[in-house]
Amino acid sequence: MNKYFPEVTKVVFEGKDSRNPLAFRYYDPQRVVGGKTMEEQLRFSMAYWHTLCGAGVDMFGSGTAVRSWGHLTKPMDIAKAKAEAAFEFMSKMQIPFFCFHDVDIAPEGETLEETFQNLDEIAALIKDLMKATGIKLLWGTTNLFTHPRFMHGAATSPNADVFAYAAARVKKTMEITKELGGENYVFWGGREGYETLLNTDLKLELDNLARFLHMAVDYAKEIGFTGQFLIEPKPKEPTKHQYDFDVAAVIGFLKTYGLEKYFKINIEANHATLAGHTFQHELRLARINGLLGSVDANQGDDLLGWDTDQFPTNIYTTTLAMYEILLNGGLAPGGLNFDAKVRRGSFEPIDLFYGHIAGMDAFAHGLLIAQRLLESRELEDFIAERYSSYRTGIGEKIVKGEVGFKELAQYALEHQEIKLTSGRQELLETILNRYMFAD
Repeated sequence: MNKYFPEVTKVVFEGKDSRNPLAFRYYDPQRVVGGKTMEEQLRFSMAYWHTLCGAGVDMFGSGTAVRSWGHLTKPMDIAKAKAEAAFEFMSKMQIPFFCFHDVDIAPEGETLEETFQNLDEIAALIKDLMKATGIKLLWGTTNLFTHPRFMHGAATSPNADVFAYAAARVKKTMEITKELGGENYVFWGGREGYETLLNTDLKLELDNLARFLHMAVDYAKEIGFTGQFLIEPKPKEPTKHQYDFDVAAVIGFLKTYGLEKYFKINIEANHATLAGHTFQHELRLARINGLLGSVDANQGDDLLGWDTDQFPTNIYTTTLAMYEILLNGGLAPGGLNFDAKVRRGSFEPIDLFYGHIAGMDAFAHGLLIAQRLLESRELEDFIAERYSSYRTGIGEKIVKGEVGFKELAQYALEHQEIKLTSGRQELLETILNRYMFAD
């Protein structure tokens, strides 16, 4: 495998003092951290759409990316070249998983039948490449947002024919995901939302989205697909309000429609910030509700109000993310998928390596810091002490449900002097900095 990226050999760990731009400084796949190897803790995945399909297009300019298969013209020839390039790239990067949308791996045909034939042909090639390299499928998903037929949504479209078409596409992609041994299947409602309530039956759309997901659960049982179902929240873009706005909205939706036992949540860092939350907030909210399933690892630009999907390089963010993931006991069968793209000006093939190395090292570095922080229990012990009043006396009775308003009112009358303690945010941030900058 040296056809598409001949200038790069296998990227290996060289240590933090290395100046080799094609080496890992922190990611050492076999290093044991927290009882697991880094490879097991991080479960890195390549996003097929950005890495193989990204052309460097933005809303103001055409594609800039230079790719070695750019001379090809037939859609299926391009799809085959991208599959071969993907596995060469992942092998050289030591990335053990990949993720895809159906249209990423194979072009749409003139008919639905032709689209399915294209998918079958490329899936067979990918299966051979997986066998040859040992690389696995983290998750598959269906693109239900790009084509004009989805302009008003898919499962939430006002047109029942679109609902049926979307179901057919998901059915096929689920079958391929199962055939390729995919460990998860993701639902991202790219256009499941609204632009204005003046033309929207909000209840019917939400009900239909739930019906669609229940049908997916039923079909997974029918075909024996045992992978984990995931929903990925996103607040806006392209719609003004998407129904999977954030983790809290997804949890409420799942519980309202009796879907919480079938789904977990795939959390993207850039989506969290677009919803007005930190990445850690979304991870923690999913974790404490037992619904943290997987992560799309990227970051946004704080000065821009859209989904820039940059490679994650902020070590504070990756440290606090890995802190939550460690407290969660890991992500398996989920993982850290690089839903990230190199910048439009980073147009050469080698930039794909630089971007992934940056992201992998950032999360590996974050893992090391988070593990040290967790082992010290400095934050956990502080939190435990801060809420210690709920472990004895009246607090214990509140937690155990042994008192109501009458008893609490009587207690308040008898204990009117209240002593509060400092939250010591600045001290805790200093403690975090001590771990961030430790050797």
